Amino acid sequence: MLKIHDMSRFPLFARWAMFSFAITHMPRNERRLYLTFDDGPHPSITPDVMQILDQYAVKATFFCVGENIQTYPEIFQLLKNKGHGVGNHSFSHKNGWKTTNTEYLSDIKACENFTKTGLFRPPYGKLSISQAKILSRHYRIVLWSLLSRDYDESLLSEKILRTLLSRTKSGDIIVFHDSAKAFPRMIQVLPFYLEAMLEKGFTFDVIPPRI
Repeated sequence: MLKIHDMSRFPLFARWAMFSFAITHMPRNERRLYLTFDDGPHPSITPDVMQILDQYAVKATFFCVGENIQTYPEIFQLLKNKGHGVGNHSFSHKNGWKTTNTEYLSDIKACENFTKTGLFRPPYGKLSISQAKILSRHYRIVLWSLLSRDYDESLLSEKILRTLLSRTKSGDIIVFHDSAKAFPRMIQVLPFYLEAMLEKGFTFDVIPPRI
């Protein structure tokens, strides 16, 4: 079952850190949505995503992995050239709960050398209180309010779409993935989701960089 971000599944310290130092949605008073993609750039999937976004004149924010930026710099540059937002998803997709602060923060800094927007989304949504405290001084930590779970191979695309359509509300930060694992479901769901939300009068915007 597709769920809105369920904090009850995380230990108390992690939930406290997330809510205290991160944003899970944008302002609810405007009919605006914030579409995000994690784990790219990918040499073929990210261009496919950009093509769909172009068809609907939608801009999104891509939280990129530094290793992938380094490997596919032309795809990363194309994202920026097209007016999409970019954010830091760490250099090597480390789990903050399983990584020392020194190693974790160094990994994030290495990715920021490429992204340079001050936006950070922790891989797996996992970081400790101490990591969150330090990172919040330098980054806008961005989580989400609606997770597509397009990476879940047990879910049918129809179910993902149906649940997204029924739960989306103004100000939501929605997560998809431009990754090989998520591709079969993401590529089917995305155009129908965009069309439905635009027909309902929503607009899409990028998440502003940290000022």
